Amino acid sequence: MKRAGTLRLLSDLSNFSGAARLRELLAGDPAVRVRCSPDGRHLLLLRPPGSPAPQLLVAVRGPGAELESAWPPGQPSPLDAFLLPWPARSALVLVWESGLVEVWGSGVGPGWRLLQSTELCPGDGARVVAVAAPRGRLVWCEERQAGAEGPLGPPAVAFSHCVCVRTLEPSGEAGTNLGSTHILLHHCPAFGLLTSRKDLFLVPTANTWPGLGHILLIWSPSKGKVVVAAPCLGLSHSKSLNPGRGDTWDFRTLLRGLPGLLSPRQPLTVHTWAPTPQGLMWLDFRGTVSLVQPHGGSRTVGTLQEAPASLAGSAALGTFHGTLACVLGSTLELLDMGSGQLLERKILSTDRVHLLETPAPGMEDQEELEARGGLRLLSAVGLFQVGWKTPQSLELPSAEDMVFEEACKYYQRRSLRGAQLTPEELRHNSTFRAPQALASILQGHVSPSALLTTLRAELRDYRGLEQLKAQLVAGDEEEAGWTELAEHEVARLLRTELIGDQLAQLNTIFQALPTAAWGAILRVLQLQPDGNGHLRSHAPPDVWKKVLGATAAGKEPPNGILPPFELLCQCLCRLEPQWLPPFVELAQQQGGPGWGAGGPGLPLYRRALAVLGEEGTRPEALELDLLLGSGRPKAVLQAMGQLVQKEQWERALEAGLALSPSSPLLRSEIFKLLLAEFAQHRRLDAHLPLLCRLCPPDLAPAELLLLLRTYLPDELEPPAPFPEPGAEPPLTVGLLRALLKQTGTQGRASGPVLSLYEDILWDPDTPPPTPPRVSALQASDHPGLEAWASSGQGLYVTDTG
Repeated sequence: MKRAGTLRLLSDLSNFSGAARLRELLAGDPAVRVRCSPDGRHLLLLRPPGSPAPQLLVAVRGPGAELESAWPPGQPSPLDAFLLPWPARSALVLVWESGLVEVWGSGVGPGWRLLQSTELCPGDGARVVAVAAPRGRLVWCEERQAGAEGPLGPPAVAFSHCVCVRTLEPSGEAGTNLGSTHILLHHCPAFGLLTSRKDLFLVPTANTWPGLGHILLIWSPSKGKVVVAAPCLGLSHSKSLNPGRGDTWDFRTLLRGLPGLLSPRQPLTVHTWAPTPQGLMWLDFRGTVSLVQPHGGSRTVGTLQEAPASLAGSAALGTFHGTLACVLGSTLELLDMGSGQLLERKILSTDRVHLLETPAPGMEDQEELEARGGLRLLSAVGLFQVGWKTPQSLELPSAEDMVFEEACKYYQRRSLRGAQLTPEELRHNSTFRAPQALASILQGHVSPSALLTTLRAELRDYRGLEQLKAQLVAGDEEEAGWTELAEHEVARLLRTELIGDQLAQLNTIFQALPTAAWGAILRVLQLQPDGNGHLRSHAPPDVWKKVLGATAAGKEPPNGILPPFELLCQCLCRLEPQWLPPFVELAQQQGGPGWGAGGPGLPLYRRALAVLGEEGTRPEALELDLLLGSGRPKAVLQAMGQLVQKEQWERALEAGLALSPSSPLLRSEIFKLLLAEFAQHRRLDAHLPLLCRLCPPDLAPAELLLLLRTYLPDELEPPAPFPEPGAEPPLTVGLLRALLKQTGTQGRASGPVLSLYEDILWDPDTPPPTPPRVSALQASDHPGLEAWASSGQGLYVTDTG
């Protein structure tokens, strides 16, 4: 079973003075303007200028006399009227189009009496087009004729208005204090004025210049700020506007300093405006209800089943308990403000219906306290309360369920995504820790003191974040503020499950503010250089797991969205490319089941290479560093092949020596690769000492000679004592002697002679026996010499005799 909307009768209007005239006006004229005093005791009904019979009625609930006035045709009538919440008595303010203001009071003697009369526009030709009475102030928009602010001409006529303010406060027993005039805006278009308990809304009207019909302003007197918003563009800007400090704005100058607001747009098509505690609501001709919040952000609340047919149709909007109530003609619709879902639809007995504001806090009497929580609806039939009634058989939700339901509404209001949040998502998603913590307290799992100790740092960060957001809204230190906000957001996202919207948001931050985002990564991963060109980290494994984890199968991110590791590599490649290889090396040292260096999928160095682009288009230096630092034999040998092609012999040898302790097998492969080059040309001769150090310790001289025989180039002609001019010099025994000595030294530790060449190596002062001098024709008579020559094919032997 679900809750049901109810209409409860609060009064049949018989307890109001002038009840008969009150019912007559409510039933007769749908355009009558109805206002209620903040304490709920007075009802004000005004037929505005242009009505067949302009009339004013102030009815009082309980003891007290009503006030009724009428103006004959041809006589000026009030443009608007307001009831003020003065503590000692009720006060009524009447404002005429000419600028005349009358303040009436009750409670001092019988009936109502005129307390003060003054002029708002002392200049000739000025005309008030709109007026509002926020707390303790009187604000009006007046049209200035030519000469008041200089000669006007097209299109300056469209900016011939100004918005002014005067303080209005009680003074003594029967007096008022009306302050001096201060201009808030000048050279502005015609604005309508609407007020809530805290803010004043300046909205476009039918007379507003079409190019400005999509712009509205929100002035917060308590904050001394004005927000200029364009809901259709999703833009808002905040500026200082404090009359106490003498702030004033030329509207044209104000707009020129706010980029994007003057983009060509159609004017807002508004049927009805309605200020509410949540902000300013409006109903358009498609039946869509939208909300502009005090900070300038806007969103769609919901769409009605019916749309207003024309401006002539009556409509009223109001809110209570997270519910939007809309009266359109004789239909009452109740919508959930979080989801926009239609909750209930009722057909009323009359189309002459008005929604009244709820009384101000602290000003309710006993009857209002009993009716608190609902919205009041006024018609000629009576005064009703619109509210919700819970069936008796309906089980009330638990405290934990209520926590998640309320948190769901709160997060939905702040969310920028279109998907609807659910309480179940809040229960299981690690992003929403506040409702989960509160639910744990209510269930008794965590004591409040222990939780406060755990969350103290986060609460401090949250408070600092809110202060930072306030500074950004105010426009103070914008560049530094956005950088700090990006750092906070990256740190927050790394505490969540990086999939879907969270991963897309992380990508957006890195694209918009890469420097700030990388600064946050430095702090989260606790990265520090160690002085040797490497990085070290003290971050816990859980953080590295989120950074290094690849996307799960079936959950591939959309095109253009990179996983966290690839995103960091891309950012480093753009900002500090020299630190990319050390970062990848550090990442390879992390690991865990199913992630990091030991996890399935592509190795980290290949994921980093993919960020650099396709093979052949990557920066060569970065590619080499990543391959050498990978520690993978295949990748290292690929890098060695590239170094050999570029003849970077020293770097190849140093890289081989650096990798030798970790992998003897890899050392042997690198040595064989470089030995082949040493056997084929003489460009490695200058680096022979490094090649000797790279020689594997278990390699015997005989094995070395067999390797050399494999790598030596084939000779098509008999060896000559001296090379041809311009030809590559051959390998000599003198060059080979250092390598043979290295292998002999490493193998001499103990045991018998391992090779027939070792005796020569151990007695360097005794030269080997000189072979007999024979001619080429006599060589065939000495098969031993022929065999010796063939075994040393390619070795250049000089005659010392």
